[in-house]
Amino acid sequence: MSTTRQPPPGDLGPEPDGAGTAAASGARVRSLALVGASGVVPLARDFTRQALYDWGWLPASTADQRAAAEDVLLVVSELVTNACLHAEGPEGLRVAHTAKVLRLEVTDRGAGQPAPRTPHRAGRPGGHGMFIVQRLCLDWGVVRAPGAAGKTVWAELAAPS
Repeated sequence: MSTTRQPPPGDLGPEPDGAGTAAASGARVRSLALVGASGVVPLARDFTRQALYDWGWLPASTADQRAAAEDVLLVVSELVTNACLHAEGPEGLRVAHTAKVLRLEVTDRGAGQPAPRTPHRAGRPGGHGMFIVQRLCLDWGVVRAPGAAGKTVWAELAAPS
Protein backbone atom coordinates (compact mmCIF):
# COMPACT_ATOMS: atom_id res chain seq x y z
CA MET A 1 0.00 0.00 0.00
CA SER A 2 1.31 3.43 -0.90
CA THR A 3 1.63 6.01 1.82
CA THR A 4 1.52 9.76 1.65
CA ARG A 5 4.91 10.85 0.41
CA GLN A 6 6.59 13.61 -1.44
CA PRO A 7 7.68 13.12 -5.04
CA PRO A 8 11.05 11.44 -5.45
CA PRO A 9 14.10 13.73 -5.63
CA GLY A 10 14.91 14.86 -9.16
CA ASP A 11 11.37 14.28 -10.39
CA LEU A 12 9.45 16.59 -12.69
CA GLY A 13 8.79 19.13 -9.96
CA PRO A 14 5.59 20.40 -8.36
CA GLU A 15 5.05 23.58 -10.37
CA PRO A 16 2.80 23.32 -13.42
CA ASP A 17 3.49 25.90 -16.10
CA GLY A 18 0.14 25.34 -17.81
CA ALA A 19 1.47 26.48 -21.18
CA GLY A 20 2.79 23.21 -22.56
CA THR A 21 6.33 24.57 -22.70
CA ALA A 22 9.47 23.22 -21.11
CA ALA A 23 9.62 23.73 -17.36
CA ALA A 24 12.85 24.62 -15.58
CA SER A 25 13.64 20.92 -15.13
CA GLY A 26 13.46 20.32 -18.87
CA ALA A 27 10.05 18.69 -18.57
CA ARG A 28 7.19 19.39 -20.91
CA VAL A 29 4.04 20.13 -18.96
CA ARG A 30 0.33 20.36 -19.78
CA SER A 31 -2.43 21.25 -17.32
CA LEU A 32 -6.20 20.89 -17.64
CA ALA A 33 -8.83 22.31 -15.27
CA LEU A 34 -11.59 19.78 -14.60
CA VAL A 35 -13.75 21.65 -12.07
CA GLY A 36 -17.34 21.77 -13.30
CA ALA A 37 -16.58 19.93 -16.55
CA SER A 38 -18.84 17.15 -17.71
CA GLY A 39 -17.48 13.88 -19.05
CA VAL A 40 -14.20 14.37 -17.19
CA VAL A 41 -12.82 10.86 -17.81
CA PRO A 42 -13.01 11.02 -21.63
CA LEU A 43 -11.98 14.69 -21.49
CA ALA A 44 -8.86 13.77 -19.49
CA ARG A 45 -8.04 10.87 -21.85
CA ASP A 46 -8.45 13.06 -24.95
CA PHE A 47 -6.31 15.82 -23.40
CA THR A 48 -3.59 13.30 -22.52
CA ARG A 49 -3.80 11.60 -25.92
CA GLN A 50 -3.27 14.98 -27.63
CA ALA A 51 -0.23 15.65 -25.43
CA LEU A 52 1.18 12.25 -26.41
CA TYR A 53 0.72 13.13 -30.10
CA ASP A 54 2.31 16.55 -29.62
CA TRP A 55 5.26 15.01 -27.77
CA GLY A 56 5.85 12.29 -30.38
CA TRP A 57 4.66 9.29 -28.33
CA LEU A 58 1.85 8.81 -30.85
CA PRO A 59 1.45 7.58 -33.45
CA ALA A 60 3.50 4.72 -32.08
CA SER A 61 5.74 2.87 -34.49
CA THR A 62 6.24 -0.28 -32.38
CA ALA A 63 4.06 -2.52 -30.24
CA ASP A 64 6.02 -1.46 -27.13
CA GLN A 65 5.43 2.22 -27.88
CA ARG A 66 1.70 1.58 -28.46
CA ALA A 67 1.50 -0.34 -25.19
CA ALA A 68 3.27 2.49 -23.31
CA ALA A 69 0.80 5.07 -24.66
CA GLU A 70 -2.19 2.85 -23.83
CA ASP A 71 -0.83 2.36 -20.30
CA VAL A 72 -0.67 6.14 -19.86
CA LEU A 73 -4.28 6.54 -21.03
CA LEU A 74 -5.46 3.73 -18.75
CA VAL A 75 -3.73 5.24 -15.72
CA VAL A 76 -5.26 8.67 -16.47
CA SER A 77 -8.69 7.04 -16.65
CA GLU A 78 -8.19 5.24 -13.35
CA LEU A 79 -6.90 8.29 -11.46
CA VAL A 80 -9.68 10.57 -12.73
CA THR A 81 -12.34 7.91 -12.12
CA ASN A 82 -11.11 7.45 -8.55
CA ALA A 83 -11.34 11.21 -7.97
CA CYS A 84 -14.92 11.11 -9.30
CA LEU A 85 -15.97 8.13 -7.17
CA HIS A 86 -14.07 8.73 -3.95
CA ALA A 87 -12.94 12.36 -3.73
CA GLU A 88 -15.71 14.82 -4.64
CA GLY A 89 -14.49 14.96 -8.25
CA PRO A 90 -11.21 15.98 -9.84
CA GLU A 91 -10.09 19.60 -9.90
CA GLY A 92 -7.28 19.28 -12.38
CA LEU A 93 -4.97 17.08 -14.40
CA ARG A 94 -1.29 17.72 -14.99
CA VAL A 95 0.71 15.70 -17.52
CA ALA A 96 4.48 16.17 -17.68
CA HIS A 97 7.37 14.28 -19.17
CA THR A 98 11.10 14.19 -19.50
CA ALA A 99 13.07 11.89 -21.78
CA LYS A 100 12.66 8.99 -19.33
CA VAL A 101 9.47 9.51 -17.29
CA LEU A 102 5.91 10.62 -17.83
CA ARG A 103 4.16 11.93 -14.72
CA LEU A 104 0.41 12.21 -14.23
CA GLU A 105 -1.11 14.24 -11.41
CA VAL A 106 -4.80 14.45 -10.53
CA THR A 107 -5.80 17.02 -7.93
CA ASP A 108 -9.02 16.71 -5.93
CA ARG A 109 -10.59 18.04 -2.72
CA GLY A 110 -11.13 14.64 -1.09
CA ALA A 111 -9.75 13.62 2.26
CA GLY A 112 -9.46 9.90 1.53
CA GLN A 113 -6.25 7.96 0.96
CA PRO A 114 -6.18 5.95 -2.28
CA ALA A 115 -4.85 2.42 -1.94
CA PRO A 116 -5.08 -0.83 -3.86
CA ARG A 117 -7.86 -2.99 -2.43
CA THR A 118 -6.43 -5.93 -0.53
CA PRO A 119 -6.77 -8.71 -0.98
CA HIS A 120 -7.09 -8.08 -4.70
CA ARG A 121 -9.77 -10.32 -6.20
CA ALA A 122 -9.37 -10.43 -9.96
CA GLY A 123 -12.76 -12.01 -10.62
CA ARG A 124 -14.85 -9.45 -8.74
CA PRO A 125 -16.13 -6.19 -10.22
CA GLY A 126 -14.79 -2.88 -8.90
CA GLY A 127 -11.81 -2.09 -6.74
CA HIS A 128 -9.16 -2.55 -9.41
CA GLY A 129 -8.19 1.07 -10.13
CA MET A 130 -5.26 1.56 -7.79
CA PHE A 131 -4.14 -2.04 -8.30
CA ILE A 132 -3.86 -1.24 -12.02
CA VAL A 133 -2.00 2.00 -11.27
CA GLN A 134 0.40 0.15 -8.97
CA ARG A 135 1.07 -2.55 -11.58
CA LEU A 136 1.61 -0.22 -14.55
CA CYS A 137 3.59 2.57 -12.92
CA LEU A 138 7.18 2.97 -11.81
CA ASP A 139 5.88 4.69 -8.68
CA TRP A 140 2.85 6.55 -7.38
CA GLY A 141 1.85 8.45 -4.29
CA VAL A 142 -0.14 11.23 -2.69
CA VAL A 143 0.89 14.78 -1.89
CA ARG A 144 -1.12 16.96 0.49
CA ALA A 145 -0.57 20.67 0.94
CA PRO A 146 -0.38 21.55 4.65
CA GLY A 147 -3.52 23.31 5.81
CA ALA A 148 -5.35 22.85 2.50
CA ALA A 149 -8.21 20.55 1.60
CA GLY A 150 -7.64 17.80 -0.90
CA LYS A 151 -4.62 16.12 -2.38
CA THR A 152 -2.72 15.35 -5.54
CA VAL A 153 -2.43 11.72 -6.58
CA TRP A 154 0.57 11.26 -8.85
CA ALA A 155 1.84 8.36 -10.90
CA GLU A 156 4.97 7.94 -13.03
CA LEU A 157 5.40 5.71 -16.05
CA ALA A 158 8.51 4.97 -18.09
CA ALA A 159 8.78 6.72 -21.43
CA PRO A 160 8.72 4.32 -24.38
CA SER A 161 12.08 3.34 -25.78
